[in-house]
Amino acid sequence: MLIGESVLLKDMMDCRENRVKLQTKYRLHFQKPIISFCMNIPGPIKTTTEIQEAFDIGCKKIEEILQATKIKILDSTRIHKITGDEWILCTEGDAVKIKASMSSIEDFHPFGRLFDIDVIDVNGEKLSRTAFRKCLICDAQAQVCASLRKHSIFEMQNKIEEILKAFLH
Repeated sequence: MLIGESVLLKDMMDCRENRVKLQTKYRLHFQKPIISFCMNIPGPIKTTTEIQEAFDIGCKKIEEILQATKIKILDSTRIHKITGDEWILCTEGDAVKIKASMSSIEDFHPFGRLFDIDVIDVNGEKLSRTAFRKCLICDAQAQVCASLRKHSIFEMQNKIEEILKAFLH
């Protein structure tokens, strides 16, 4: 079971509102694609030392991919709060290609299922994945399991801990 400080729904709503404001500020100022990275952690506990460590690993992977594809970061902001870690980046490059690269991180990195990497184009549209994500627990579509509340928060948190322990220790 994840141990940490619980957040309230209001905290998460405020966090989301602030994220959108920052994304919009970058997009309007630079007129370039935005990458928004945070952790996919269901339940009231959004961060622990291990989750922060996985987040930092995700940031390094994003930087590696951007460097390898010669995509320049124009500006970025990292946020560390009880609502979870976030990294908002404004980049040069083609949003569709960036989304493909970010989706490959989510699909193939050991922590990829815990990563939530959104790409927003210059028009403010969030780009969709070409394939649905699998559920953290079973092989069904994550969206279906979430809408049906098929798995308990306890089950999901246990799976998250299992993933973190397998690759951090």
